[in-house]
Amino acid sequence: MINTIIFDLAAVLIDWDPKYLYRKIFKTEEEVMYFLQNICTPDWNEEQDAGRTIAEAEEYLIAKFPEHEENIQAFYGRYPEMLGQEISGTVTILRKLKESQKYKLYALTNWSAETFPVALEKFSFLTWFDGIVVSGTEKNRKPFASFYQTLLNRYQIKPTTAIFIDDNPLNVRGAEQVGISSIHFTSPEQLRQALQEKSILV
Repeated sequence: MINTIIFDLAAVLIDWDPKYLYRKIFKTEEEVMYFLQNICTPDWNEEQDAGRTIAEAEEYLIAKFPEHEENIQAFYGRYPEMLGQEISGTVTILRKLKESQKYKLYALTNWSAETFPVALEKFSFLTWFDGIVVSGTEKNRKPFASFYQTLLNRYQIKPTTAIFIDDNPLNVRGAEQVGISSIHFTSPEQLRQALQEKSILV
C-alpha cells in the first residue's frame, strides 16, 4: 500500500531555467544556447548540485574561459532571475495530497546547498513537505542509489510503499533500481492521470 509520495522539484513543481537570465545578457537565442551548452553546462552545474562550492565552480570555469568571467559569475550572482513561477498544476496536486492527510510527502532534489535557500524563500509550498533532502547538502545526487537511500533511511520509508515523481528518465530509473515505483513526469495533467490510475488521487 502506498503511503509516501516523493517529488522532484525543478521542472516538476518549480520552473527553473537558466535561459531566463541569459536572454537578458545575450542578444540572440543562438548566443544563449551556445553559452549554456558549452560554458555553463548542465554537467558543470551538476557538480554544484553534488556539493562543489560556487567559489570553486567559478574559479574552475573562469580559468578555462576568462573572456566570459562576468557571464560565468552571473549564473549564481543573479541566480533568482533563473527561477520562474511555481508549476501551478503540480502544486495543486501537491496541495490535494497534503489535504487528504493520507500520505507522507517528501522532496528529493538535485540542488546546490548555497542556492536552495532562494527557493525556500520564494516558494511557500515547500513548507508542506514532511522532509526535503537536498543533494548539495548531502554531497550526493540523483541518479545514484545511495542518494535515494539517504531519504529512505532518514525517514524510515519502505521503498515498496513509496512513489517517486521526476522529469528526468535517468532519475526515474535510479529510483526504480532501489525498489521505488516511479512516474516519469511530463505535465501536471499527465501526473494527475497517473495518480488517478493508481487510486492515489480521486
